[in-house]
Parts: sequence; structure tokens; C-alpha cells
Amino acid sequence: MILPKNKTELAHRGNKIVYDLGDRIVKVFNETKPVSDVFNEALTLARINEAGIPSPRALEVAQIESDDFGWALVTSKVPGVTLESKIDAEPQRFGEFLEAFIDLQIDIHAHTAPLLNRQRDKYTRMIDSLDQIDATTRYNLLERLDGMKKEFKVCHGDFNPSNVIVSDDETLSVCDWAHATQGSPAADVAMTYLLFSLNSKEQADMYLDLYSERRGAPMQGAVRQWLPIIAASELARKRSIDERFLMGWIDVFDYQ
Repeated sequence: MILPKNKTELAHRGNKIVYDLGDRIVKVFNETKPVSDVFNEALTLARINEAGIPSPRALEVAQIESDDFGWALVTSKVPGVTLESKIDAEPQRFGEFLEAFIDLQIDIHAHTAPLLNRQRDKYTRMIDSLDQIDATTRYNLLERLDGMKKEFKVCHGDFNPSNVIVSDDETLSVCDWAHATQGSPAADVAMTYLLFSLNSKEQADMYLDLYSERRGAPMQGAVRQWLPIIAASELARKRSIDERFLMGWIDVFDYQ
């Protein structure tokens, strides 16, 4: 695949660059991304498409003809802007946007996709890979994970306003399904809570309280049980999130 010269860069994160090709979106990975991971992301997205969740369609996996990049995932383009940009432009509507965001997440959690990777297996591998925590902490986290309620609902794994697309008629779609699994909605909510907490503890608490209200069931206790596990898994991803922030959530585990 040869990238056109008139492509528009949308995002540049870690080992990937996302481009707008006009009628398609292409996520281009550098040579550090294993090709098996790219195909697995395409397969995951295809399964999300088949589950009926509003999302871009997986179109193609291709090798990029360039010295700087490896493989690319091509998807359909969902016209619109991110919910994050809407919130930034109209902060006075945060409560309204948050309700729509939560209703979308609850709808996702109502779906099943039996062939998706298991959340529990993924978190086990990630915690096992950590060298920032000692063996006892890893063991305790895995013991907690093993004792959590077993569920098999679709979970996005990185659900935040930057991954929600708002169309002109304000319908919502969800992109970036690389971390999707089948598992516990409470774990997925814990990840979103953690991501909100990076910028605002007040917004994070507002999100969790409103999620509980919209779902009609208190989620605070279950989410807090998941938070050390989620923080450990996020630490294993080696993203640009403050390591001390994540370690703080893992350390909370010692006192629960």
C-alpha cells in the first residue's frame, strides 16, 4: 500500500500515526508493531461490527511501502468530530455530553461477542509482564482478578471521549477497538474512571455516579475493586500516563 500525498494526519501516538484519506481512515504502525497484532485488531473490529455496535468497518490490512513504517489497518470513515473536541468547545454542555457518553457505554456493555479475547486472560498476561512491582504484589493482584465476578460482555478497554465520534446529527460511534475484550463492565468502567481521573477527579466521580444512576445499580464498590487491576494493566501498556499516578492506585490495594 502506498499512502497518498494528500493524506491528513489526525493523531500521532506511540508507535502509530492515524491519517484521514478522505473516504477512509488508515492507522499506520511502525516496525515495532508485530504484524499479528495488526491483524488481531482488524479481527477484533470485524467482530465488533458483527455485534452491531456503531463503529467504523474494518476494510483492509496492508503492508506500507516505506522504510519508516510496517503495517496499516484501513477502516471506513465515520464523518464527525470527537466527543472530546465537543466537550472542549462547549464545556457548559459537559453534563449533557456525559449522559450521552454513558448511555453509549451501557449499550456497548449490553452486547456479547463470544469470539472476542477474554478480559481475564488479557489482564493476567499484562500483570505477569510487570517488572515495576514485586512478585508478592503481582500475586495478590492475580488472586484478586481470579476472585472477580466472571462476566462476558463486550468491553472497549479504552473508552474515553477521544474515541467517540459525534456526527452532524449527534449520533455516536466508537473507534479504536484495539483493546476490546469480553468481560466485566465494571472493569471497563474502572478504566474510563481512571482516564477521567488523569485530568479531573471531580469529573471522574461525576462519571461514576452518573453511570450508576443511568444503569440503575450502584457500581462504585465493584469499580474500586477493579481499579488496582486496571492500573496494573495500564502500567504494562507503557503509555505516557504518569507511572506514579498508576502506582498510587496499585498501592491502594495494600489497604483494602
